[in-house]
Amino acid sequence: MQSNIEPLISQIINEVRQHIIVEENSAYILDPQYGIVRNRVNAEICKTLVRMGEHSMAEKIITSLINHQNNDGSWNEIHPHYNQPSALITSFAGDALLSAYDICPAEMPLRMARDYILSREVKPGSFLKSSQYTADHLNVDASCGAFLAHYGAKFSDDCSLEAAERAALWVCGHQIGGIYPYAIDKGTYPQTLDVPCIHYQAVTMYYLLKINEFLESETIKESLLKGAEWLSSVQRSDGQFDWSRSGLMFAYYLGGAPAFAYSSFLGVASWDRQYLKNAELSLNLLKKNINGLILRWEPDSMASLVPSIFTTLKTVQIGDYPYNHRIFNFGYGMYRQWARRRFSDTIDDRLFHFLCKSLHIQASTVEPSKNYPDMFMTSEILDCLSYSMEKGAV
Repeated sequence: MQSNIEPLISQIINEVRQHIIVEENSAYILDPQYGIVRNRVNAEICKTLVRMGEHSMAEKIITSLINHQNNDGSWNEIHPHYNQPSALITSFAGDALLSAYDICPAEMPLRMARDYILSREVKPGSFLKSSQYTADHLNVDASCGAFLAHYGAKFSDDCSLEAAERAALWVCGHQIGGIYPYAIDKGTYPQTLDVPCIHYQAVTMYYLLKINEFLESETIKESLLKGAEWLSSVQRSDGQFDWSRSGLMFAYYLGGAPAFAYSSFLGVASWDRQYLKNAELSLNLLKKNINGLILRWEPDSMASLVPSIFTTLKTVQIGDYPYNHRIFNFGYGMYRQWARRRFSDTIDDRLFHFLCKSLHIQASTVEPSKNYPDMFMTSEILDCLSYSMEKGAV
């Protein structure tokens, strides 16, 4: 299975290469749909290039990342309508600097990133994502912990390793029946998003595995095995996921889910080899979702649109929400069901903006009415695949 990854990574990287802008000694990836430069995309692509041995371009992207680091050590999370310092994005950018450290040492920017993330620990193991999104997101805690574990191991920094352990134990301590809820308190959201989510289940597992690479904790291992059991329970024999059991509407059918699931199942398979089959199914599903770049959402045919109504009706029963919020979720879910079955190489966001204006919704991301090749999703799956490639077969 692992032998299939490197050609796939090369195929996708060749597509990404068309969107790399080189300026003297620096380089960055320009989003072909939105015309923005995302620090997260640069970080994930950089890590992939390092793992593929393309050090010259990786070094140029590192230079660009360092140039965009804020004075307080953070990097901004950048979306079409949102641009703010974020501990989450700082963890990804910092991890990219760590991955490229042997070819491009950046000790001071790394120290600043480490200090910033530690300053965002608002409770033991709980990290504030940003000033606008203040809920406790378990995937954010795991991501910050993964950077701190990597940093702590690299520089023999006990303070970072201890914070990474706190993050992991916090995440594991809030696992319910194998599920890592998306958020465990309300924060600035209208409702508490303490619901299961297939995409973020796999994301949280992925970063917990990265923490455990350095901590080798039995507690984390047991939690990950429980997480894998739940994730496998929502995967069908053809590799498709049962999204009726995933209650986070803005992550509904996200195209990156099979990549995070692949890496997570593969990591857990080192303890229980039954999950190799789930990893293989996830990889096969991912391949169907690649159209140059990866599609934003898992595609499907119009013939299955009517049955998807019943899937979405099941989905909106998840969570303890008032009736009007369930109605909103159903509308959101059906909009996604419709959009993921229609395809375009360009963004058409007029309907989304009309709906936002009509319903008085503020959104940092854009939800076009058609599925499209997405650089953001592509960078995430490249990190997952190249990380698994680097770690080798189980």
